[in-house]
Amino acid sequence: MKTYIFRIEIEQEEDGRWSAEVPTLAGCATWGYTKEEALQSIQEAVRLYIESLLAHGDAIPANGPVEVMEEPAVAITV
Repeated sequence: MKTYIFRIEIEQEEDGRWSAEVPTLAGCATWGYTKEEALQSIQEAVRLYIESLLAHGDAIPANGPVEVMEEPAVAITV
């Protein structure tokens, strides 16, 4: 098993919902009515994205060096 850590961009939209995306994973984005819901949703979206890449034999994009950061991050072990 290997653990991958990806930086998340999360922001509140004008309508009050929260959007979350992983810039390293093209198209991997989701939303929630709360920040916590958006973070839970992006965790699941990243897991499914990585599992799909592995199932198809595709490379997992590099996220760059991992360091302690204030921005949210998601860790996936597959």
